[in-house]
Amino acid sequence: MVCPSKAANSGKDQPIYQNNRYPLLTKPYMELPLGAITPTGWLEEQLVRMRDGLTGNLDEIYPQVMGPRNGWLGGDGDVWERGPYWIDGLLPLAYILKDKEMIAKVQPWIEWTLASQKENGYFGPDTDRSYEPGLQRDNSKDWWPKMVMLKVMQQYYMATQDKRVIDFLTNYFKYQLEELPQNPLGRWTFWAEQRGGDNLLIVYWLYNITGDKFLLDLGELIHKQTFNWTDIFLNQDHLYRQNSLHCVNLAQGFKEPVIYWQYSKDPNHIDAVKKAVRTIRHTIGFPTGLWGGDELLQFGNPTQGSELCTAVEMMYSLEEMLKVTGDVQWADHLERVTYNALPTQVSDDFKGRQYYQQVNQVTVTPAFRNFTTPHDDTDILFGTLTGYPCCTSNLHQGWPKFVQNLWYATDDNGIAAMVYAPCKVTAKVAGNIMVNITETTNYPFDEKINLKLSFADKKTKSAAFPVHFRIPEWCKKPIVRLNGQEVSPELFAKNTMRINREWKNGDNISIEFPAEVKASYWYNNAAVIERGPLIYALKMDEKWEKKDLPENRKGQYGDWYYEVTSNSPWNYALLSHNLQKENIAKEFIVEKKETISNYPWTATEAPIVIKTKGKEVPRWKLYNGMVGPINYLTQHNNDGGEIRDIQLIPYGCTTLRITEFPVR
Repeated sequence: MVCPSKAANSGKDQPIYQNNRYPLLTKPYMELPLGAITPTGWLEEQLVRMRDGLTGNLDEIYPQVMGPRNGWLGGDGDVWERGPYWIDGLLPLAYILKDKEMIAKVQPWIEWTLASQKENGYFGPDTDRSYEPGLQRDNSKDWWPKMVMLKVMQQYYMATQDKRVIDFLTNYFKYQLEELPQNPLGRWTFWAEQRGGDNLLIVYWLYNITGDKFLLDLGELIHKQTFNWTDIFLNQDHLYRQNSLHCVNLAQGFKEPVIYWQYSKDPNHIDAVKKAVRTIRHTIGFPTGLWGGDELLQFGNPTQGSELCTAVEMMYSLEEMLKVTGDVQWADHLERVTYNALPTQVSDDFKGRQYYQQVNQVTVTPAFRNFTTPHDDTDILFGTLTGYPCCTSNLHQGWPKFVQNLWYATDDNGIAAMVYAPCKVTAKVAGNIMVNITETTNYPFDEKINLKLSFADKKTKSAAFPVHFRIPEWCKKPIVRLNGQEVSPELFAKNTMRINREWKNGDNISIEFPAEVKASYWYNNAAVIERGPLIYALKMDEKWEKKDLPENRKGQYGDWYYEVTSNSPWNYALLSHNLQKENIAKEFIVEKKETISNYPWTATEAPIVIKTKGKEVPRWKLYNGMVGPINYLTQHNNDGGEIRDIQLIPYGCTTLRITEFPVR
């Protein structure tokens, strides 16, 4: 963590990009303008598929909600979270790809929202013409959907500098300061009360721009009315028991103590989230960085579900926590969720998605499974609305916001690579000099990263500024070269290095993070194979079939779904002898492809294979269309199974898989 007690700069050495104003703590990292980071390689292909799939076309795919009748366009349709959810991902995607057609789709939502503001500062639909199941009240007044639109307006300002946004937010926050004492966050639904951190972070963001003191008072009020996540994590037992919290609320609530810490300076707010991570690891946790939650929390049995909304909301929380603290623990966690859980829960063409995914998932078929909140038999089917429609609207923020957080400006007027992926970045550094950095890598499938620097102005021959970069927790000894010569960079903070020098056009930093195969142990001591930021799962043949939903079920769950089945055996255990530290390197053989596909997230295109031995477990069979119960750690090895060659591939490349293995 960088500068945990340092108040924001108020003198002549202010960073180029807006940092926190006093009395908020100085942030070590500052977000760059939206569009400053451009994806390349496989990451560009990922965003292109979003543009051509659900994200770019949801108004046509889901017109009954996202079409012109939506209440956030002034229509007589849905006024709840779904429209703002979509724009919260479509807007950054549009500006990152600089796609005029998508920008044109976004703009009516922005203009209507701005125009909807009343003299008292209220904005948004003011009449509820829709029905949200389970909420038989006037949803239009609820604070929660507006919190999503606040994030949209923030991003719009970051992309365009449209000054109307500042006046708009200022007026709304004055309205909140006056209205919240009578109508607190929990007045209409518990969603706003548990997700108040989303509101708070925009209040602080605006304060840093305007310096209006009333915003600090509003921040105090919002924090006091928000579910006390600090106490939940430090003192209560919610993470030790099932059905205690909603899985997505936990993901969104995660960041609130850290956001408030900027003002409180109370170390308990940081300790709380760190304790929560440690607790989750041994109770509800999954090796993907998420937890059992379908929709209520469950212990980490690998056949319990994990909701897609949880993944993208936890990513957003981790991104905000990383910027505020500079603690690379959150960058490691962010990569774990992004590179494992996220790719596998959306179809390759980005036109279907899964509501729940399972860590051990060997069939994707219509069936009732052991979930706390089932939605008929559609929960793990890939479709447009299968399971529940919220994820259809909310999934879009995942990849674009991840791109936006690959690089940051630093408090010492430099630039930082804190999360790795192929991309290009353009940013101002010391002396307001514009620098371009091209990051060439196949990360996370390869651990080599190349950074090539150049200056936007051809007249600039050199400039002095620092370049920060993160050392992943799993890397014991990185290898860093500057223009081909091995160097030992300055250790700036825990697992963060810095090279501070006079840079010239064409300077090159190459970084290698040697990765080793290791085993970790999860539910009932099941074994999981990891290497670098990736976890690995059994490779299975996958047969995808597109099927129509019955006529009497069309509409609620969409019109079609993908069923995924396999003839591959899946009931294998790993050998305890092979998992011993002295044996694992020779018993788990890593093979990499020389070149990777533009879209590597499939079983056939997986860039890495780990070959090993597995022992058949004949008595381990299907139960209710899923992996049956088993004691993952047992001393009874004489169950008649043969030892066979098996292949493991990155979890994110799989749809069908065993990830948590019994040990024999």
